[in-house]
Amino acid sequence: MYSYEERKRAVELYIKYDHRAAQVIHELGYPNRHTLKVWYQEFKENGDLHQKRGSTSKYSDEQKRIALEYYAEHGRSISTTIQKLGYPSRTQMLEWVRNEFPGERPPCLTSTPLVHLTQREKESAVIDLCTRTVSAQAIAQKHSISRYSLYNWAWQLKEKGYIATVSKKTPPSNSHNEHELREEITLLKKQAEILKQEVYRLQLERDVLEKAAEIIKKDQGVSLEKLTNREKAIVIDALRDKYKLKELLHVFKMAKSSYCYQKTAINSPDKYSMLREEIHRAFDGSNGTYGYRRVKCVLANNNIIVSEKVIRNLMKEENLVVFSKRCRKYNSYKGEITPAVENIIDRNFHAESPNKKWLTDITEFHIPAGKIYLSPVIDCFDGLPVSWTIGTSPDACLVNTMLENAIATLKPNEHPIVHSDRGCHYRWPGWIDRMNEAGLIRSMSKKGCSPDNSACEGFFGRLKNEMFYNRQWNNVSIDEFISILDEYIHWYAEKRVKMSLGGMSPLMYRKQQGLLA
Repeated sequence: MYSYEERKRAVELYIKYDHRAAQVIHELGYPNRHTLKVWYQEFKENGDLHQKRGSTSKYSDEQKRIALEYYAEHGRSISTTIQKLGYPSRTQMLEWVRNEFPGERPPCLTSTPLVHLTQREKESAVIDLCTRTVSAQAIAQKHSISRYSLYNWAWQLKEKGYIATVSKKTPPSNSHNEHELREEITLLKKQAEILKQEVYRLQLERDVLEKAAEIIKKDQGVSLEKLTNREKAIVIDALRDKYKLKELLHVFKMAKSSYCYQKTAINSPDKYSMLREEIHRAFDGSNGTYGYRRVKCVLANNNIIVSEKVIRNLMKEENLVVFSKRCRKYNSYKGEITPAVENIIDRNFHAESPNKKWLTDITEFHIPAGKIYLSPVIDCFDGLPVSWTIGTSPDACLVNTMLENAIATLKPNEHPIVHSDRGCHYRWPGWIDRMNEAGLIRSMSKKGCSPDNSACEGFFGRLKNEMFYNRQWNNVSIDEFISILDEYIHWYAEKRVKMSLGGMSPLMYRKQQGLLA
C-alpha cells in the first residue's frame, strides 16, 4: 500500500504536469495510470486524500519477510522472486522493495539492437578491422555499426580460434619500433587469410547442400554422408567448374577411386535400355494396370527372364505407378421381396473345375454422360467372366439376359451354384424361374455383408482400378463407354495375366489345362 505522502506527492505532480500520467510515473516510478486517476478523482471530490485505509494487507508479515530475503539473496530480481514463490503481484513486490530498500530504482527495459548483420557481414567487418589502414571508427562507420560492436565481434572470433588477438587500441603510433609494426601487420594478414579460408569453406558447404537439393531432390537438413556414392558423384560433377575436386571429395568424405568408378558408371551406356522399353510396352499394354509381378510374367511369356527386384527398381525410376482408388458400391437391396435362401458358398470360393461355383452382382459406373451398369457371372475356378451384360438401367432384363447367356454355355450335366447378394434382381420371379428351369442352385450372402461375395467384389475393384479410375470421361458418350467396357472384359478374359494362374489369363489357363479346344 502507498502511504499518504506518496499518494499526495503523485497527485500534486499529476496536476503540475497538466494530467500527463506518463511523466509522473517516469519520475516517481509508481503507480500505474488507473491508480493515479483514482487518486486524482478522490482529491478532486473531497479536496484531500484519505490518510488511512481500512483494508488489510493480503500477505502476512512472514510472507513479506521471505519474499524480501529471497529477493536480496538471488540477484535482486523481482521476476525471479515472483516466479519462485508464486506471490505477490509485481506492483506489491515493487512497493515492498521500495519501502525496504529506499533509493533503489525499479528495473528498466533494455533496448535491442537496431542494426542486424549476417554472420558473413560481421566477418567482413572484422577482416576490414584487422587489415585496416584507417581508424577503427572509420571502419565502424563504413559498416554502419558502433566501434564497440566491431571490437566485440573481433573478440568473439578470437575465442573461436579464427584470429590470435585484436587490439582495441588505435593503430600503433610513430614511436613504435618499425620491426614490431611489420610483425603486427604480418600477423593481421595471416588472421585475415584464416578468416577468408573459413568463409570459403562455409560457402563451399552451402553450395554443396543447395546443389544436392536441386539435383538429387534431397532435403538440405539431410547429412551428406547419407547420400549414395552415385548421388555424391552427380553433385560433385555439377560443382567441378567452381571448386577443386580435392575440396569437394573432402566435403563428401569420398575416396577419389569411388568417385572415378561412379563417374565411369554414369557415363557408360545403360545396360537396361532395351529392358526399359519392354517394361514400358508391357505396362502401357495393360493401360497402366500391371505392377512389377505381372510385368515380370509378361516378360517371361516373351522369353525375357529378369528378377523382380530389377523390374521393380526400373519401374520406380521410370515412374510407372499403378493407380488405385476405392469408391462406394452400388446397392440394389430393396427389402425382403421373397424368402432368402441359404448361403451355400459360405465364403469358400475355391472350385476344382469350371462351372461348379458362379458369382454374380451388379456394379455402377457414373460418368458425365450418365450411369452405366454391369452385371457379370464370374467362375470361381479361374475368375473367368462367363457372361456379362451392360446397360443403362439396373432392371430385370439386365440380369435375366446375363443369366440366359451363361446357362447357354453349360453342358447338360453341369448345374453350378449361383451365389449373389440379397438384391431385388435375384429375388424376382423371373430370375427364380430361370434358375429352376436350368437346375441351378441358389445361394445368397447375409444382409449387408459384402465379404460373403468378396471374390466378385474383387473383380469389380480390379476392373475399376485398371479401366475406370484415373481417366477422364468428359467427352465420352454412353455408347462409347459401353464399347470400352466390353472391350476391357474381353481383354481381361483372354490376355490379362493373373499371378494365381501362373502368369496366364483365364482362357490361356483353361487351354493349358486342356479344358478348351
